[in-house]
Amino acid sequence: MELGLLYEFDAPQPWAGDHPWGQRTAERTIYQENIQQIVLADKLGFEAVWLVEHHFRENRSHMPCSEAVLGALSQITERIKLGFGVVLMPHEFIHPVRIAEKVATVDLLSRGRVIWGMGRSTPMEQQAFGVDIPNSKEKIKAAARSVVGMWEQEYYEEDSKYLKFPRRMVTPKPYQFPHPPAWMAASTESSAKMAGENGCGLLVFSLLQPLSQLKLVIDAYREAQKTAVPLTKVHTNKVGAYTLVHCAETRDDFGTNRLWESMWWWYRGLAEFHLKWEMAHLTPQQQEQMFPLMQARARGEFDITEFDREDMVVVGTPDECLRKLVRYEEAGVDQLLCYLNFGYLPHDAVMRSIELLGTRVIPELKKRGSGSLAVGLEHGIREAERKSGIPSGWIKNA
Repeated sequence: MELGLLYEFDAPQPWAGDHPWGQRTAERTIYQENIQQIVLADKLGFEAVWLVEHHFRENRSHMPCSEAVLGALSQITERIKLGFGVVLMPHEFIHPVRIAEKVATVDLLSRGRVIWGMGRSTPMEQQAFGVDIPNSKEKIKAAARSVVGMWEQEYYEEDSKYLKFPRRMVTPKPYQFPHPPAWMAASTESSAKMAGENGCGLLVFSLLQPLSQLKLVIDAYREAQKTAVPLTKVHTNKVGAYTLVHCAETRDDFGTNRLWESMWWWYRGLAEFHLKWEMAHLTPQQQEQMFPLMQARARGEFDITEFDREDMVVVGTPDECLRKLVRYEEAGVDQLLCYLNFGYLPHDAVMRSIELLGTRVIPELKKRGSGSLAVGLEHGIREAERKSGIPSGWIKNA
């Protein structure tokens, strides 16, 4: 299993000052610190960094323009893959031409390091942009086909249900041929199935769930991949899932780093956002069912460390983190997207977490991968010998 990163450029409230300076000061800091963290991760062997696209988010996800940040990263990193995690694809968010242009531009700047994630966001953003929500899944696929056509054809034109576009040369074309690999965001079994049916990589964007539940989502995806009809020219069958990650020399550092407080900030912020923007139409009783831990925590009936004990998050010493990561690998995750910068964690603590993961955890994961590859090759050789009737060991020793 590979380790990647997921960044939202969170700006935890309360901010140090009233408008207009509180928000501006926070955002100036987080953009600089988060970029420093990603540059370090590039040097220490992390596979990819995925940047979200979110609009109008307060407290979390001050990242509406991921292509600008990815373009900057393309010039100050060397090997880490640069993931759009994700581009909001329905036509009301953005014209397919703009998607083709911005993804290809970052791919050119990075010399072929782009990964193209696709998604449709949530009602709060969809409503603000006037998205046709009932048809948004179909619009994702239609937009993707348009983008691929713009990359593939010298001149492109389209007269379809969702797009009227005259014959034009769309520039630039991507560095990768035929184009960057496509992934699709999902949080449920049905959306994971959609990603699998369309031959896209799967980005599991549901957090703090038991590994048994995560495995059900992944299994639905793998089953759908068996009969996939690729939406794009690149067929991808990989799973990326994200969770909160923090690695420290000792658990004694958790208090100094404000880990548990930061973890609760994450859950509380997620709940408050959804209750305010996505679920305001529900009754109080229905809202409590959606986020039961809010009331349980208020009554002192829930301990935030439960997420750690159930391995819903990956926190601990390097050895502890490795053991937890192996469980994600066993559930079918190909790349764990580490959400490293959340809540009130100090910048230097996040940098140290990246260093520990890069120097002491990633090398061990690579050893496991090499061992698994060797076992797989050995099994393949034995199967080939058995089916052909060749004496055992002949192929290996030939």
